[in-house]
Amino acid sequence: MGQIKLILSNLGINSIIDIAIVYYVFYKGFMLIRDMRAKQLLKGIFLLIILIPIAEIFELHMVKWILDRTFQVGIIALVVVFQPEIRRALEYIGRTSMFSFSNLDKNSATSEYVIKEIVSATSSLARQKIGALMIFEQKIGLNDIVDSGTKLNAEISSGLLINIFIPNTPLHDGAVIIKDYSILAAGCFLPLTDNNLLSKDIGTRHRAAIGMTEKSDSIALIVSEETGYISYAIDGRLYRNIQIEELEHLLSSIYMESEKSNIFDKWRYRNEDKK
Repeated sequence: MGQIKLILSNLGINSIIDIAIVYYVFYKGFMLIRDMRAKQLLKGIFLLIILIPIAEIFELHMVKWILDRTFQVGIIALVVVFQPEIRRALEYIGRTSMFSFSNLDKNSATSEYVIKEIVSATSSLARQKIGALMIFEQKIGLNDIVDSGTKLNAEISSGLLINIFIPNTPLHDGAVIIKDYSILAAGCFLPLTDNNLLSKDIGTRHRAAIGMTEKSDSIALIVSEETGYISYAIDGRLYRNIQIEELEHLLSSIYMESEKSNIFDKWRYRNEDKK
């Protein structure tokens, strides 16, 4: 107890800030790694680290030699292997509230109107089993994706969204990019996910939605042309066959400041295709 009191008495404001920063960095790092596909690789690296002292204790010279040579080039290998995860981590840091600012002046009446129009269009497309893919840009810009399609810069309306996705029209076979209260572009090409663990019944449209949300903080809304099911993707995870009430809550989380909530945690184990 005396040693603890001595340590606490020597703690100044700088030490407390120092500890808090280290704790925050480690906590955020753990949260990022926990949901990455690379976590299995990290387990393997941890196992190799444990093997080094074991090899020394039991004088396993060949094993120790191999481990030593492996770790000499390990840093470069890790940068190459973890390149997508490192990029996601840096993007995550850049879009935290500490470093980012919202350019959207969220007007309640306008937000309610936009939500109503998107829900109306999505419901209509689902009833008719017309495939659709809408990407909602967040803090990470999607200019490269917008450039791959036809720029519209149009106000959001139910009729326009429905007409875009009508089969055999010029823009139906692609994604719509939505930023704030505008449809930036339609017929856009998205990167497909390289996750090989997804169910085989997930089609190209859904794989594109997952791929887009793996590479940015965007939110993807999908309508299946086979089943008419409404789904959405966030952070590389797909949530399938959601109800209209859930869709309204999802859109409220995007457009209504008072309705901000962690939708990823709320439906984390619901309708999820786990990695």
